[in-house]
Amino acid sequence: MRGLREIRKARGLNQQKVALDLHISREALSQYENGRREPGQAMLKRMSEYFDVSIHYLITGEEFRKKHPEPRDR
Repeated sequence: MRGLREIRKARGLNQQKVALDLHISREALSQYENGRREPGQAMLKRMSEYFDVSIHYLITGEEFRKKHPEPRDR
């Protein structure tokens, strides 16, 4: 979960603070960040709301982009 670590660091937060706010252990957060453990759907939603970013961003570290642009009105 590349984006999770990136957003946490960009906001100047340490793992302990985020873990306390999300009601999880610091170890669990570290495992999520390092890809050794995957959060469930409910935790992904909570992290998304906490950081105000998409779940896609938390997982990939990239903003969501459509593969095909929507047609323009003529």
